[in-house]
Amino acid sequence: MGQNLRSQTPERAMSAATLASLYPQHLDTLLARATEALSRGGFDHLVVPSGTLHYQAFDDRDYPYAVNPQFKAWLPVTRAPGSWLAITPGSKPKLVFMQPHDYWHVVPAAPGGHWVEHFDIAIIRTPEEAARHLPDAARSAILGEPQAAIDGYAPNNPQPVIAHLEYHRAFKTPYEVAMMREASRIAVRAHRAAERAFHAGSSEFGIHLAYCQAAGQDANDLPYGNIICLNEHAAVLHYTDRDRLPPAQRRSFLIDAGASFGGYAADITRTYSAIDDDFAAMIRAVDAAQLKMCDAVRAGTDYRQIHLDAHLALAGILADFGVITTSAEAAVASGVSSAFFPHGIGHGIGLQVHDVAGFAESDRGGSIPKPDGHPYLRLTRVLQPGMVVTIEPGIYFIDMLLDELKARGLADAVDWARIDAFKPYGGIRIEDDVVCTSASPINLTREAFAAA
Repeated sequence: MGQNLRSQTPERAMSAATLASLYPQHLDTLLARATEALSRGGFDHLVVPSGTLHYQAFDDRDYPYAVNPQFKAWLPVTRAPGSWLAITPGSKPKLVFMQPHDYWHVVPAAPGGHWVEHFDIAIIRTPEEAARHLPDAARSAILGEPQAAIDGYAPNNPQPVIAHLEYHRAFKTPYEVAMMREASRIAVRAHRAAERAFHAGSSEFGIHLAYCQAAGQDANDLPYGNIICLNEHAAVLHYTDRDRLPPAQRRSFLIDAGASFGGYAADITRTYSAIDDDFAAMIRAVDAAQLKMCDAVRAGTDYRQIHLDAHLALAGILADFGVITTSAEAAVASGVSSAFFPHGIGHGIGLQVHDVAGFAESDRGGSIPKPDGHPYLRLTRVLQPGMVVTIEPGIYFIDMLLDELKARGLADAVDWARIDAFKPYGGIRIEDDVVCTSASPINLTREAFAAA
C-alpha cells in the first residue's frame, strides 16, 4: 500500500557506491548480533514483520504507517506494510515483500538498491501468503506489535533477544552513521529555509510549510512532529499548535525539527532572535556552552555527568545575565537551575528519535538509574565509540516552574524584573547530533550547517 520509489532507494540522494561499500559490513554486524541474541533466547530463527496499517476507531481511515524499527534496521525500506524478514544464522537473509494487487493505492515498487543482492526476496500479494515463506514459528523469535500477526505467526518478543539487540543498537555501524549524516544534511537544508521564513515574517504554520518543502518531507516522512515556536510559545517544550497568523511583534523563533533518510533520524534545534538584543546575546552564550558539551561526547564519559555539568554551565549563563541572584553552584544545589532547564541534556538517536536501551545496564538487561532530582534524562549509559547522542541544553521562562520556585521559598534567588524582560521570548534550545568515536566526537549537525 502507498509506497513510492524514493522510499525504497535512498541512494537517489546519497551515492549508491557509498552505500554499497558500507552496507555489507553493516549486515555482517547485524547477523552477528542476531546469532548471539537467538542463542541467548534458545531460538533458531529471527522473524520480523514490517508492521501493518492501523485503522482509526469507528472509521475506515488508517493512521500514518510506521515501520517496525527492528525491520528497518536491516534494510532501508520504510513503507512496505505486510512484509516480513526471516533471519537464520548461516543462511542468506530472506525478505518476504508485500506487493498487493491494488488499484486504490500506489503499490510498492519492486525492491531495488544497494542492499537487494544480499537478500533472497519473495514477492507476495496477500498477507496470508507470507506464512509459506517463513521458518518454523515454534523455533522463531518474532519481533513486532500484536497487530502484525498472521495465522501461526504472532510476535512473542522474547526479552533475552530484544535486550541484546536493543542494547547493541546504540553502537552505530559506519553505514548507519552515513545514513544519519544524510538525514542531517536534509534537515539542515530545511532549517535554513525555516530561518529565512521567520525573518520574512511568516507565521508558525508558514514556517512549517517552508520547512517541509525544503526537506521534501511531510508528516508521514519526518521522524517527529515539527516544534515551531514564535515568542512565548518557546516556553512550551513540545509546542506543536502552529498558529496560522504571525504575531503582532516578532521577538524570537525556536525550531526543533528533523528529517529522515533510509529509516534513520536527524534531530536538530535552533533558536533565533528577531534583533540583536539581550536575548540574542543569551542565545550566543547557550550556543557556546553547547559546543563545549558536545566536545564532552567521548569514549568513557558518563552521559549523566554531561547532564549535570550542563546544569552548572546554564546556571552560569543565568547568573551572567542577571536572571538569578545566587551563584551557579548554589542554583544547581537548590534546584533553581531545574526551573530553567527542566529536561534532560539529550538522548540516543538512530532508527528512532529517542533510541532504545538508554538505561540498559548490559545486553542482558538491568537499568542504570537517573541522577537524583533529574527524572527526565533519557540516557544514563557510559559513552562508547559508535554511540550517537543528542546534546540539547535549554533555558526557558515557564510560569508554572517559576511559580514552584516561589512556593518553595526560593523567590529571592531570582531577579523577577529580568524574568519579566525575557518571558516574552519563551526560551532557548540548541541541539546537535553527535557521534562518539575513539578520538574526537563528530558533530553531524555542525558539519551539515558548515556545508549548507
